[in-house]
Amino acid sequence: MSIEKIVEQALQDGYLTPSMEAEVGRICNTASELSIEEYMALDRLMGALLTGEVVVLPRKQFINVMEELVLSDVIARVAEIEGTSDQSLDVGDIAAYALNRLPPLYATTEEGAHFQRARAKDQLYDLISKEVQAAIDRNLDRPEPVHPTALGKPSSGSEVLSNLSNWLQANAANFEQQP
Repeated sequence: MSIEKIVEQALQDGYLTPSMEAEVGRICNTASELSIEEYMALDRLMGALLTGEVVVLPRKQFINVMEELVLSDVIARVAEIEGTSDQSLDVGDIAAYALNRLPPLYATTEEGAHFQRARAKDQLYDLISKEVQAAIDRNLDRPEPVHPTALGKPSSGSEVLSNLSNWLQANAANFEQQP
């Protein structure tokens, strides 16, 4: 969305949302030079903000305490695994997998966050631990990703099939079903 359209929307609605504000900031930061029209639109917005014709909606600050708890557990376990083996684990994938299976614990104040942390430690510790372990197990069981360069740069269709066949034979053990 352009600066002009954002300003027009803000003037029409009477408010500037945090996402509109962020988009204007992104445009201003990435543009090498703003146009006259963009400067004029920003000037109109500034005037409307100063007169109260447009108000800035406040950003609601909140945190998901569950993210903190899961991430700290994942980091500790991954460090232990990577320190005692040659395995390489993806902390982000593991945390996201576990978080998608756990309830969120949002808080808007430090007191609320403290309450949520205490609640999680009392009531959800075993569940968090179980989901993090399941996420790690899943990450460890994943086959290595296929990189396009692993098949080389074939020049013909038969060479593609030959390279693919060789790759499948080399990696078949990773895909065998366990009885």
